[in-house]
Amino acid sequence: MSDRSVLQNPAFRRLLAARFLLTLAVQVQSLAVAWQVFSLTGKPLDLGMVGLAHFVPMAGLSLLAGQVADRRNPTIVLACAEGALWLSALALAALAWVGTSTGPIYAIIVAIGAARAFSGPANTALLPQIVAAEDLPAAITWGSGSWQVGMVAGPALGGLLYTAFGGPTGVYLFAVGLLTVALGPLLSLPARTVAAESKAATWSTVFEGIRYVFSDRILLGAISLDLFAVLLGGAVALLPIYAEEILKTGPWGLGLLRAAPGVGAACMAVWLGRNPIRHHAGRILFGSVAMFGLFTIAFGRSNHFWLSLLFLLGLGASDMVSVVVRHTLLQLHVPPEMRGRVGAVSQVFIGASNELGEFESGLTADRLQTRPAVVLGGVGTLAVVALWSVFFPQLRNIDRLEDRPQGR
Repeated sequence: MSDRSVLQNPAFRRLLAARFLLTLAVQVQSLAVAWQVFSLTGKPLDLGMVGLAHFVPMAGLSLLAGQVADRRNPTIVLACAEGALWLSALALAALAWVGTSTGPIYAIIVAIGAARAFSGPANTALLPQIVAAEDLPAAITWGSGSWQVGMVAGPALGGLLYTAFGGPTGVYLFAVGLLTVALGPLLSLPARTVAAESKAATWSTVFEGIRYVFSDRILLGAISLDLFAVLLGGAVALLPIYAEEILKTGPWGLGLLRAAPGVGAACMAVWLGRNPIRHHAGRILFGSVAMFGLFTIAFGRSNHFWLSLLFLLGLGASDMVSVVVRHTLLQLHVPPEMRGRVGAVSQVFIGASNELGEFESGLTADRLQTRPAVVLGGVGTLAVVALWSVFFPQLRNIDRLEDRPQGR
């Protein structure tokens, strides 16, 4: 296995390009939505509602989406999901052009959440079909790195475009253009090359992903650790408040703040690509999540823009370790016919930590003010690390990810 061999795979290169453009478009659009909503209302709770509007359809549809990904060509599923995102970006641009309240924006965000419910499991099911098993770790690292580059460039670019266009309309149209370009490499991907799930589709098969995750203590521990750590420690939803009221910057500053965790994560992805986790994987995982909590606390207390950027860099770098460990466990140790459904369960957990975490942050800030909400979230993350080290000793004691015991 080598990074060079997986990059020589033309199908993987096309998938990498499509996923990068998709991530870039989503992040550019997310920055514009956050600033537009905060400009309309100025309320932390409304920023949290953006996360809730993303999460509810994702949670409600992900299990069904996992079933679809395991039974249909995931390339087509992914293309349909991207088409829905294209229409949503166009609708946001139209609303911004004519002027709107937050209600129609939330409605479109619900549609975006529904589309993302199908894109996540399709991505999980598709990668092992176009990449050889021995190249999967390298493919995961490249995919995570490409995703993080999009997470870095998207918010920064979104902030600059918002300032240049004097509003969100041009930003949304730019996202439409990116999604249009992404469809080319996506539609050229090969069709399914592995056998689909042979059982008849029933409610029982839909919920098999949940049963599988809860029967594997190591996988359950890794996914749930990320869920509760980011759910409590996520500060991204409150960045418009930090940019406007605490750090005294505009949309450009918000773009840099939103990009900073991605910069840290991308740097960590590059480092892990060259220095993969070979031993003490469990302890490294728990240590990185603890650092995530500490950086969250430090960011919550900071009054200086550049120091805040530094803390967000560290936050993103520490979170990247958890991402790589979780994705490696899922891709290497879940049967091919189950990857879509298990990926759907993982997506619900991740969506809960990110989008539902945004709602939790907005609600807490609305009740406790912004700074105490962020600091309390970081403290909660540290508490989760301590509890999970007791509840999931199998995860804590993992040495090598490649030959871990099943933990059943």
